[in-house]
Amino acid sequence: MSAATKEILGRVRQMIPPMLEKFHKGQLGRVAVIGGSEDYTGAPYFSAMASARLGCDLSHVICTPTAATVIKSYSPNLMVHPLMRSSPSSPSAPVNSGSTQDTDPSHIAGRIIPMLDRLHVLVIGPGLGRDPLMQDTVAHVIRAAREKGVPMVLDADALLVVQRDPALVKGYGLAVLTPNVVEFGRLTHALGVDDQVKAAQDGAGGGETAKVEALARALGGVMVVQKGAKDHLSDGKVTLTVDLEGGRKRSGGQGDTLTGSIATFLGWRKAYMDGIWDHGKPLRDEELVGLAVFGGSAITRECSRLAFAKRGRSLQASDLTDEVHTAFLNIFGEIEDDSSGARL
Repeated sequence: MSAATKEILGRVRQMIPPMLEKFHKGQLGRVAVIGGSEDYTGAPYFSAMASARLGCDLSHVICTPTAATVIKSYSPNLMVHPLMRSSPSSPSAPVNSGSTQDTDPSHIAGRIIPMLDRLHVLVIGPGLGRDPLMQDTVAHVIRAAREKGVPMVLDADALLVVQRDPALVKGYGLAVLTPNVVEFGRLTHALGVDDQVKAAQDGAGGGETAKVEALARALGGVMVVQKGAKDHLSDGKVTLTVDLEGGRKRSGGQGDTLTGSIATFLGWRKAYMDGIWDHGKPLRDEELVGLAVFGGSAITRECSRLAFAKRGRSLQASDLTDEVHTAFLNIFGEIEDDSSGARL
């Protein structure tokens, strides 16, 4: 890794809680993934499990009833809530989906929004699909989460919700977008970023981070991750580049490890800001979101490298899940305090 990456990872390490006997359940992160439908059950599982494997205390999945049964069978470690609903015309819609409560997105969101007070971070989008009722429901949840100041990681089909209505997240500094290359292109086109960057490049301005910076500015300071040979993260003011080596296989579902990992770091951000351990506050509050995203990206790239070294062309998303803890140890080592509370 570059010297710059090593220095930033050293700062990220400062926000990772040590494992202390005085902590109680829930202090080190309560994360919920909203997504999961009849056709897409793997994505929310991979995101939630990455979050849990990295070290959040409580990992939830909020999905449709048909997805819930399947996701529960994957792991008893996840708390699965069948609160989402798909449109009545969908094959996955429940038999009573003609009732108002199952067809009105505000009613459906009303079952989810009360949970926000018990959560630290939301991941929205893995396995969500493009069902109109599902998408309208998460729009309501995004508005409520923003009002409550809940950090959000938006990915996959949740990005279509943002593409249609950028005001949902515009100016919200606790929102993180993690588009793939196609989703990134759709967002830059929808927000007129392509023309801005082209004009800048024609004037000999800009560089490889020009688009992600312009997109973040167009969204009013939202953190955007541009994934690629290197991951570029920007809120339009500060841009960070993660240049750790990753694997060379791009299987579906790897981005879900990223969303779950970022979510856990954002949960640790809250623990850091709450001062639940004696850290001397060496980090500024305004840099914590960027450091959390940087940490999540670094973990994911190391997971990919480790999994590819073992599996090669046969690598699948579940192989990254198996490497989360090893990736953490490789990058950060054990995080402990001695009896005086000093970081080792």
